[in-house]
Amino acid sequence: MRRPFVDLLEANLEHAAEFDARFDGVQESQHPDVVTVCCSDSRVLQDHLWGNDEPGHVFTCANIGNRVVQRTDAGEAVSGDVLYPLAHTGTEAVVVVGHTGCGAVTAAYDRLTDEDENEDAADASEPAGITHCLDLLTPRLEPGVDRLPAGLDRADAVNRLVEYNVDRQVAFLRESDEVPGDTGVVGVVYDFQDAYSGRRGEVHVVNVDGERSVETLRVEHPDVESRIERLWEH
Repeated sequence: MRRPFVDLLEANLEHAAEFDARFDGVQESQHPDVVTVCCSDSRVLQDHLWGNDEPGHVFTCANIGNRVVQRTDAGEAVSGDVLYPLAHTGTEAVVVVGHTGCGAVTAAYDRLTDEDENEDAADASEPAGITHCLDLLTPRLEPGVDRLPAGLDRADAVNRLVEYNVDRQVAFLRESDEVPGDTGVVGVVYDFQDAYSGRRGEVHVVNVDGERSVETLRVEHPDVESRIERLWEH
């Protein structure tokens, strides 16, 4: 058995000792306050980034590109991972969590800008599952690529598209008839690249229920004014 997994098992014993009594109130059911949709990136620690150590508090979803969209026989739909807590556990808030340096956004950007000179070959070399995920992401980023300010290097362009992607995912949720109309939808970016002000690991609010203006958001949400920041108000 590979040592990294053995290490995980050993760490799990510590977790079990700490959390044993914390499951008393949630053994039979769950009623999480919020569902988060994060990128499945090893640098984005979903529960840890919120300081969450309470079972039943946060319903966590993850995929490459923090997408809320899945493709069905009937067309595109809100991912069942996101809809489940909204439909069955009384959850009334969704948080879409993008992050700086997102590999999925970078891959989509390269596709759209031909920075990968062998795009077709690169796609052919990817497993079908990864290509499928990028096929869902790329069309949503294409208008954003066209609007990017001139003169950005690749890293800066990607980090602005991270925000743009969060905006598109928030918009999809808000426009869907499957999502209850009173659901609160917030878009944030988790920064570990010093792209925003503040410390690495801070979450920056970029979108609340479709509103993207930093000035407006700070007026409407003074309790989190210092956490509202955007790289790009497109």
